[in-house]
Amino acid sequence: MQYKQLDKTSVIDYLKNVKEVMNFFSSEDIEADEIGDGNLNYVYIVKSIENPLKALIIKQAVPYLRCVGEEFPLDRKRMTFEIRALKKFYNIFPSFVPKIYHSNEDMSLVVMEYLSNHIIMRRGLINKIKYLNFSEHISTYMASTLFYTSSLSLNSSDKRKLVDKFNSNYELCKLTEDLVFSFPFMEHETNDNENTKDNPLSAKLFSDAEFKERVLCLKYKFMTQSDALLHGDLHTGSIMINKDETYVIDPEFAFVGPFGFDVGALLANLVNNYIHHCIVTKDEEFKEWLLQTIKETLDKFNQKFLKFWSECNDSALLVEGYLNDESLKNYKNRFIKNILKDSVGFAGCKMARRIFGVAGVEEIRGIKDATLRDEAETLSLKIAREFIMKYDKINSSDEIVEIIKNAW
Repeated sequence: MQYKQLDKTSVIDYLKNVKEVMNFFSSEDIEADEIGDGNLNYVYIVKSIENPLKALIIKQAVPYLRCVGEEFPLDRKRMTFEIRALKKFYNIFPSFVPKIYHSNEDMSLVVMEYLSNHIIMRRGLINKIKYLNFSEHISTYMASTLFYTSSLSLNSSDKRKLVDKFNSNYELCKLTEDLVFSFPFMEHETNDNENTKDNPLSAKLFSDAEFKERVLCLKYKFMTQSDALLHGDLHTGSIMINKDETYVIDPEFAFVGPFGFDVGALLANLVNNYIHHCIVTKDEEFKEWLLQTIKETLDKFNQKFLKFWSECNDSALLVEGYLNDESLKNYKNRFIKNILKDSVGFAGCKMARRIFGVAGVEEIRGIKDATLRDEAETLSLKIAREFIMKYDKINSSDEIVEIIKNAW
């Protein structure tokens, strides 16, 4: 089928020819509205006119970066990788991934479950909503999707097929390489240049050679390690949540990369929210809950990853009987600690890039008071630098929490 960019009228005409979608709506008339405010794609809600609560989400990629415009071309094939990742993650653990009703790689389009009773997690956290099940849910999601797409679980041929299926996501990987690891730490046209001009904080960051060299080490890991299938952009804006359920959405950056990257991306966003409440709300109880959530998420991830591994006796990496029980236990414990270390380094990169890079986060850049925003940026960069300078020495979640607390 030839690609055609849809609007809220033509999307209805398209869906009327999709059997699975029309079965969902039965014989009811449907209407569409554009609801997306993301950086990359167009998103529509299609709902029954008779029963507006009966609805689906349609997401379509366009051949440019939406937040910039047509002057920034971007291959719409990114939607191909999002579709493939959603299906793969759903097959591993469907409790945390929205159901797909229809997908079309030629049209760069996916139709999925409408999470009407959920909100974007970032907004909930800014409004001080405590999600008491989140650490349990997200640790299960990360441990299962990472473990079961790695050489710790797959045989060699299946792992190589997985790499072949995802690692031609060249443009979005390059986007991450540039916008997470390079451009935000130098003078560049894509940065928030109104904020960098005559700013002593940006001048200090851009000239910090020791920091930037260590960022290069992490960038190299990102570029070369093919550990597991990553979501690729696992932040709190890619999580739909309520007090009982957690769903991970928007994996268009999916590729086979380093274990610690998704874990680090999530850690960075939770820390950014902590910083917001340090500076803006000063709510000590909520801050303490955030720190406890960070610790629980990391600890549960470690435990569940090792549990999945204990149930897998044969894989591309390990042949049963290769190591005795004690040696194998020691190897696995060192392995999981190295994931933790890398996640801290990647978290530092993710936090630092949000300050002056092209895509800030609401917790920091959305602070209206300039003085408070400056304080938040300073604190965020302080923690980010500590993470990057110390990541390879970290051995526990307690050490991570101490770095966060001591910076304030």
